[in-house]
Amino acid sequence: MKYIFFLMIIFSGSTLFGQQQPAAKSKTSPADKIKQYWFVLLTTGPNTDADSTSKDILFGKHMSNMEKLYNEGILKIAGPFGKNDKQWRGLFVFDCATRAEAEKIVQTDPAIAAGLLAADITPWYTEPIGSFKKGKPEKAN
Repeated sequence: MKYIFFLMIIFSGSTLFGQQQPAAKSKTSPADKIKQYWFVLLTTGPNTDADSTSKDILFGKHMSNMEKLYNEGILKIAGPFGKNDKQWRGLFVFDCATRAEAEKIVQTDPAIAAGLLAADITPWYTEPIGSFKKGKPEKAN
């Protein structure tokens, strides 16, 4: 009986005090998960003479273009700013490869093409999760 008790202590002791293997290290650091996007600051454009009917039509097309870009997986976020003294009107974040591509996409916007809005494009970085997942958005049920 003492012999069995002694063996139980030896085996349980080796399990309790044995070295454990370190957890496998992640092959990617947080910085490796960061991806470049394109932040577009929309400001008041040079065309300040457009009449209200033309503005309404152009901004309707502006909204349709944003929906199209969103459904294609290019436009990740967009929205207007509240009233401010900086001439900031809104923003886009595009998921595309190059600045040249972002500039081409910006020109598809009728309000920008007509000069109602101007666009300032700069690289912007975040992890591609949530709204920033690659590709087209998942359809809501």
